[in-house]
Amino acid sequence: MTAHDAPDPHLPLLTGAQADRLRGLVTDHLHSRTGTRPTVVGDTAEADGRRHPLTNLAQSCAAAPEEHWPELVDAHFDSLAEASQGGESAEELLARTCLRLVAPGTLSAADAAAGFGYLRGVADGLHLALALDAPTSVRLLTDEDVARAGADELWAAARRNLVRAPMRSEEVRLDGHPVLYSVYGDSPFVSSKALVLPEVVAEVTGRRMPEAGALVVVPTRHLLAFHPIVDGSAADAVNDLATYAFRAHQDGPGSLSPRVYWWHGGRLTSLTAVDHEARAFAQEPPAALVDILKALRGLDRAGRLASTTTAARGIEELTDATAELISGLDDRPEDLPDAFASAVALSHAHAAADPRADRVETWDAWVAALQLGTALFTQTKAVDVPLEERRLTVPAAGPEVHGDARAWLDAFYLTLVTRERDRTQRLCEVPLDALRGDGPVDDYVLHWVDVLQSYWNSSALDDIVAKLVTTMETSHPDTVTLAPKDFLNSVDYQPVALFHRMLTGDHEAFADVLTEALAQHGSYWGDSAAPRAHVALGPLALACLAYDMEFPVRTDQPYLPAYLLNRQRLEHIPG
Repeated sequence: MTAHDAPDPHLPLLTGAQADRLRGLVTDHLHSRTGTRPTVVGDTAEADGRRHPLTNLAQSCAAAPEEHWPELVDAHFDSLAEASQGGESAEELLARTCLRLVAPGTLSAADAAAGFGYLRGVADGLHLALALDAPTSVRLLTDEDVARAGADELWAAARRNLVRAPMRSEEVRLDGHPVLYSVYGDSPFVSSKALVLPEVVAEVTGRRMPEAGALVVVPTRHLLAFHPIVDGSAADAVNDLATYAFRAHQDGPGSLSPRVYWWHGGRLTSLTAVDHEARAFAQEPPAALVDILKALRGLDRAGRLASTTTAARGIEELTDATAELISGLDDRPEDLPDAFASAVALSHAHAAADPRADRVETWDAWVAALQLGTALFTQTKAVDVPLEERRLTVPAAGPEVHGDARAWLDAFYLTLVTRERDRTQRLCEVPLDALRGDGPVDDYVLHWVDVLQSYWNSSALDDIVAKLVTTMETSHPDTVTLAPKDFLNSVDYQPVALFHRMLTGDHEAFADVLTEALAQHGSYWGDSAAPRAHVALGPLALACLAYDMEFPVRTDQPYLPAYLLNRQRLEHIPG
């Protein structure tokens, strides 16, 4: 391959020969228009004191036959010549100005210093400008324009006008990939809508911007794509959006940025590290986002979230998966956490077909989950468990802790439901520090474990109350940084509220809070067929404990299998 056949280093959509031809056409056009010889180097032309980037023109030419290039060059510079040259009234500026994202190289340093001092940096690779949307052109406002209209009034009007700018949208769904939302249109302000992304998310998805924010790309003026950070799929969306942005930025027209950004708390943060010499990109999310993505992936893998990635797995599939994992534990003891998670899902899935839990197969599934949960945290002997027609052996476990705080809570709840008080006690002897796990977790989860252990170990009431208050304070939505707020409020916090009422001995308040907890569970999961949608495990465990303490707990409520709650299904559990 010769140098002329290789991609041009400045205009990579064209070969070296094509780029040289385009520069020649631009030189001839500007010489004819201005009467002076322009300077055309790399991706820029300078003529008559004005600087003209050529990237967008090159992108248009790359998509057209070369015989049409002279016409495209003429049209391009004719459009620039027709652009507004200023002098509009303050009223017209207020009516037509929009916020506009621009690349840092849009203006030369001299131009920026001379008349565009108001420009603001938004994030790496993005500046914020004000642009007049005139009938036949778009131009960036100058400092003089801003002063004429009034800076505060103009910035506010530009935001309102940007929200009203027309756009279209569609979901991009590829098998095995997270959902991306593509927003596009003829307006040159579509990508600038990343500045008002909460409004865009609400309009496109029908849902509010999640507390964790969204991943977003703005590859061209006419295009943005985003993925709300609500579940474990967000980690994969980073790479999908990076590929999407790179290709669209290369193709143009109107290239803006190839980077992936995190919209969070009203700010855009670049995740993309750019090696300019090697012309290479790598995604390097900040630590705060990495923690969120890891936490969401962990919650999603355990089936705890009502999300696009939560699998609606049936009893047969879950039985096979659980049996396979149990059978392999002798050779792969590291699979014990996955075996436990699978068994918990299976126990919950039985509630779809057996909502009262009066069948022996349902009981066997709950016992299998109990055995695996006990082995995950305490020393055990080998024990046989039945699953459907199979007889499986959960191998002996040593004293090492193999699970984290959330898995401990599941295991603890299971001991309350099955009334295995000895196992409850053994779980409450596990050191709190051993439950921190490898992944990030919000502080309130560990505080909640501390409350339960202290209660079961008969600590002083004042100590338990103080720890409960700490749990409540650290689980406030304004404090939590990792768990989704709807999951926190509707699922994770409900057992805490029930424990508080149980601790005070207020039967009526406990009944009211239990009714609310079950309503919250139903609201969160909706019509999801995911296993955890069928049973409210935490509220069930606290209801079982209260029932045994002779609280008047109703046994006919949804998401609480009656035969587990009222002890009708209890049988001897080996081990």
